[in-house]
Amino acid sequence: MAKTIEIKLVKSLNGRLAKHKATAEALGLRTIGDVTVQPDNAATRGKIARIGYLLQVTEQA
Repeated sequence: MAKTIEIKLVKSLNGRLAKHKATAEALGLRTIGDVTVQPDNAATRGKIARIGYLLQVTEQA
């Protein structure tokens, strides 16, 4: 079974760079407290690296 990552938006997107807002939207995060489960791959890791300061990330089996 493929590994997954649970991603939660913990800080607001207000006043952030447009690219950072777009990255959050691509992950399916719109408001504080939104949670999404994404596959653990290079693309997802790159998105997390870009806006990691806004997120809480939990690795799952």
